[in-house]
Amino acid sequence: MDLKDIQNLIKFVAKSGASEVKLETDDIKITIRTGSDEKETTTFVQQVPVNAPVAQAQAAPAPVAQATPAAETPAASDDSKYITVKSPIIGTLYRKPSPDKPVFVEVGQTVKEGDVLCIIEAMKLFNEIESEVSGKIVKVLVDDSSPVEFDQPLFLIDPS
Repeated sequence: MDLKDIQNLIKFVAKSGASEVKLETDDIKITIRTGSDEKETTTFVQQVPVNAPVAQAQAAPAPVAQATPAAETPAASDDSKYITVKSPIIGTLYRKPSPDKPVFVEVGQTVKEGDVLCIIEAMKLFNEIESEVSGKIVKVLVDDSSPVEFDQPLFLIDPS
Protein backbone atom coordinates (compact mmCIF):
# COMPACT_ATOMS: atom_id res chain seq x y z
CA MET A 1 0.00 0.00 0.00
CA ASP A 2 1.59 3.28 -1.07
CA LEU A 3 1.12 6.81 0.28
CA LYS A 4 -1.48 7.71 -2.37
CA ASP A 5 -3.65 4.73 -1.37
CA ILE A 6 -3.39 5.76 2.29
CA GLN A 7 -4.37 9.35 1.47
CA ASN A 8 -7.38 8.13 -0.53
CA LEU A 9 -8.37 5.91 2.41
CA ILE A 10 -8.13 8.89 4.80
CA LYS A 11 -10.35 10.99 2.53
CA PHE A 12 -12.88 8.17 2.21
CA VAL A 13 -13.05 7.62 5.98
CA ALA A 14 -13.39 11.36 6.69
CA LYS A 15 -16.19 11.62 4.13
CA SER A 16 -18.03 8.56 5.47
CA GLY A 17 -18.42 10.01 8.94
CA ALA A 18 -16.92 7.00 10.72
CA SER A 19 -15.12 7.85 13.95
CA GLU A 20 -12.43 5.16 13.73
CA VAL A 21 -11.27 2.62 11.15
CA LYS A 22 -8.56 -0.01 11.58
CA LEU A 23 -7.01 -1.84 8.63
CA GLU A 24 -4.52 -4.63 9.21
CA THR A 25 -2.73 -6.76 6.64
CA ASP A 26 0.31 -9.02 6.87
CA ASP A 27 2.81 -6.17 6.54
CA ILE A 28 0.94 -2.97 7.51
CA LYS A 29 -1.40 -1.71 10.23
CA ILE A 30 -3.42 1.48 9.76
CA THR A 31 -5.66 3.21 12.29
CA ILE A 32 -7.63 6.29 11.21
CA ARG A 33 -9.47 8.32 13.84
CA THR A 34 -11.65 11.29 13.01
CA GLY A 35 -12.72 13.70 15.72
CA SER A 36 -16.19 15.02 14.84
CA ASP A 37 -15.91 18.01 17.22
CA GLU A 38 -12.35 19.05 16.35
CA LYS A 39 -12.64 18.36 12.58
CA GLU A 40 -9.36 16.52 12.86
CA THR A 41 -8.13 13.30 11.30
CA THR A 42 -5.25 11.34 12.79
CA THR A 43 -3.67 8.39 11.05
CA PHE A 44 -1.09 5.93 12.32
CA VAL A 45 0.70 3.59 9.92
CA GLN A 46 3.02 0.78 10.96
CA GLN A 47 5.20 -1.22 8.64
CA VAL A 48 5.47 -4.69 10.15
CA PRO A 49 8.25 -6.90 8.79
CA VAL A 50 6.91 -10.37 8.09
CA ASN A 51 9.58 -12.15 10.21
CA ALA A 52 9.67 -9.61 13.07
CA PRO A 53 8.36 -10.39 16.56
CA VAL A 54 5.03 -8.77 17.44
CA ALA A 55 6.51 -6.71 20.33
CA GLN A 56 8.80 -4.82 17.95
CA ALA A 57 6.00 -4.17 15.47
CA GLN A 58 3.81 -2.49 18.08
CA ALA A 59 6.60 -0.40 19.64
CA ALA A 60 6.43 2.86 17.69
CA PRO A 61 3.48 3.94 15.57
CA ALA A 62 4.44 6.79 13.25
CA PRO A 63 1.96 9.53 12.36
CA VAL A 64 1.66 9.85 8.59
CA ALA A 65 -0.94 12.54 8.03
CA GLN A 66 -2.84 14.95 10.19
CA ALA A 67 -5.36 17.41 8.81
CA THR A 68 -4.81 20.92 10.11
CA PRO A 69 -7.85 22.31 11.89
CA ALA A 70 -6.63 25.86 11.09
CA ALA A 71 -7.22 25.28 7.37
CA GLU A 72 -10.91 24.59 8.01
CA THR A 73 -11.52 27.45 10.47
CA PRO A 74 -12.38 30.16 7.90
CA ALA A 75 -14.91 27.88 6.19
CA ALA A 76 -16.52 27.05 9.52
CA SER A 77 -16.98 30.71 10.41
CA ASP A 78 -18.60 31.42 7.02
CA ASP A 79 -21.05 28.54 7.55
CA SER A 80 -22.20 29.85 10.95
CA LYS A 81 -24.83 32.11 9.37
CA TYR A 82 -26.48 29.13 7.67
CA ILE A 83 -28.95 26.65 9.12
CA THR A 84 -27.73 23.08 9.05
CA VAL A 85 -30.24 20.36 8.21
CA LYS A 86 -29.15 17.21 10.04
CA SER A 87 -30.13 13.58 9.63
CA PRO A 88 -32.81 12.51 12.13
CA ILE A 89 -32.00 8.81 11.63
CA ILE A 90 -29.31 6.37 10.52
CA GLY A 91 -29.73 5.03 7.00
CA THR A 92 -28.95 5.52 3.33
CA LEU A 93 -29.56 8.97 1.87
CA TYR A 94 -31.11 9.33 -1.57
CA ARG A 95 -31.30 12.74 -3.24
CA LYS A 96 -33.80 11.50 -5.88
CA PRO A 97 -37.27 9.96 -5.49
CA SER A 98 -36.19 7.22 -7.95
CA PRO A 99 -33.08 6.61 -10.08
CA ASP A 100 -34.66 8.03 -13.25
CA LYS A 101 -36.03 11.21 -11.61
CA PRO A 102 -34.19 14.51 -10.95
CA VAL A 103 -32.84 15.35 -7.48
CA PHE A 104 -35.20 16.93 -4.93
CA VAL A 105 -33.07 20.07 -4.42
CA GLU A 106 -29.98 21.63 -6.02
CA VAL A 107 -27.50 24.19 -4.70
CA GLY A 108 -28.96 27.66 -5.25
CA GLN A 109 -32.56 26.47 -5.24
CA THR A 110 -35.04 28.22 -2.93
CA VAL A 111 -37.02 25.94 -0.62
CA LYS A 112 -40.03 26.55 1.59
CA GLU A 113 -40.75 25.05 4.97
CA GLY A 114 -42.06 21.52 4.41
CA ASP A 115 -40.36 20.96 1.02
CA VAL A 116 -38.76 17.52 0.67
CA LEU A 117 -34.95 17.75 0.60
CA CYS A 118 -34.09 14.04 0.37
CA ILE A 119 -35.13 10.53 1.41
CA ILE A 120 -33.38 8.38 4.01
CA GLU A 121 -33.94 4.64 3.82
CA ALA A 122 -33.80 2.83 7.14
CA MET A 123 -34.77 -0.83 7.43
CA LYS A 124 -36.60 -0.78 4.07
CA LEU A 125 -38.65 2.27 5.09
CA PHE A 126 -38.23 5.45 3.05
CA ASN A 127 -38.42 8.59 5.21
CA GLU A 128 -38.84 11.97 3.52
CA ILE A 129 -36.64 14.64 5.10
CA GLU A 130 -38.41 17.99 4.90
CA SER A 131 -37.01 21.48 5.29
CA GLU A 132 -37.81 23.07 8.64
CA VAL A 133 -37.02 26.56 7.33
CA SER A 134 -37.52 28.60 4.17
CA GLY A 135 -34.40 29.75 2.37
CA LYS A 136 -31.83 28.97 -0.30
CA ILE A 137 -29.78 25.75 -0.49
CA VAL A 138 -26.15 26.82 -0.07
CA LYS A 139 -24.40 23.46 0.11
CA VAL A 140 -25.18 19.75 -0.18
CA LEU A 141 -22.93 17.94 2.31
CA VAL A 142 -23.59 14.29 1.34
CA ASP A 143 -23.57 12.32 -1.90
CA ASP A 144 -26.52 10.41 -3.33
CA SER A 145 -26.85 6.80 -2.13
CA SER A 146 -24.40 7.30 0.74
CA PRO A 147 -24.79 6.08 4.32
CA VAL A 148 -25.58 8.74 6.94
CA GLU A 149 -25.37 8.74 10.72
CA PHE A 150 -27.78 10.21 13.25
CA ASP A 151 -27.31 14.01 13.52
CA GLN A 152 -24.95 14.11 10.51
CA PRO A 153 -25.15 17.45 8.62
CA LEU A 154 -26.88 17.02 5.24
CA PHE A 155 -27.59 20.50 3.84
CA LEU A 156 -26.77 24.13 4.56
CA ILE A 157 -29.64 26.59 4.06
CA ASP A 158 -29.37 30.39 3.99
CA PRO A 159 -32.56 31.62 5.68
CA SER A 160 -32.21 35.24 4.51
